[in-house]
Amino acid sequence: MKKRISMRDSMSVLKRVMSYMLKYYKFRFCAVVVFIIVSAFATVRSMMFTQVLIDDYIVPMLASAAPDFAPLLRNLMQVGAVMLIGVIAAFAYNRIMVGISQGTMRRLRIDIFSNMESLPIKYFDTHAHGDIMSTYTNDTDALRQLVGQSIPAVISGVVALISAVAVMFFYSIWLTLVVFACTAIMMAVIKKIGGASSKFMVAQQRSLAVEEGFMEEMMKGQKVVKVFTHEEAAERDFDKLNKQLFEDSEKAHIFGNILMPILGNIGNFLY
Repeated sequence: MKKRISMRDSMSVLKRVMSYMLKYYKFRFCAVVVFIIVSAFATVRSMMFTQVLIDDYIVPMLASAAPDFAPLLRNLMQVGAVMLIGVIAAFAYNRIMVGISQGTMRRLRIDIFSNMESLPIKYFDTHAHGDIMSTYTNDTDALRQLVGQSIPAVISGVVALISAVAVMFFYSIWLTLVVFACTAIMMAVIKKIGGASSKFMVAQQRSLAVEEGFMEEMMKGQKVVKVFTHEEAAERDFDKLNKQLFEDSEKAHIFGNILMPILGNIGNFLY
């Protein structure tokens, strides 16, 4: 039975990855956080402008016989400047994060290779070559996505959420409470379905590493397989591994694909 990764283990891994990244890119990451805050503020400001545009400019201008467009033009220019700053900030933090993520992965692969060279021969005899190579490819690529995409997205989402909640309370407490109720339902769905998808995604990566290791050993040991007429047994073993990979991938993508439509329909109900 495969061991399920707990939330505590996930947070421990995230903490180690963040510590490793900040060890080399502390000041760059601080700049990224600042740019993310600026970008999120610009987004919230542009969203708030819709209400100001309709209530303070469009409606009075429609009721006026001789509308004055100068105040509207000034406000549009101000909002345009804020949005331009937001675009520049978004470009800046994404550009910086590319350097941080790629640099972190380069250093990580070097450290992994250096530490692997000190391992005893027994380790390589008891672990499939494909599984070892998967550490340098699939696992490090997953960490690259975490560092380069997931962490900035989480920070940006948190900043935007705090700003949006403050604006929501300012406009209507009761509508904000309705949003909170639907958000609680969404969180329950994410915990249930997202947790299942996460579990099978991890199982998929493990099954993929095992199958890659098996394939590499069979290809490199093809002469030995032929000598001992092990073709049928190898095919049966491959079918088992392939079936396990199929089942894990199927379940992972089923839960992953149904999550967004469910959340979308909850959002439609909220609207």
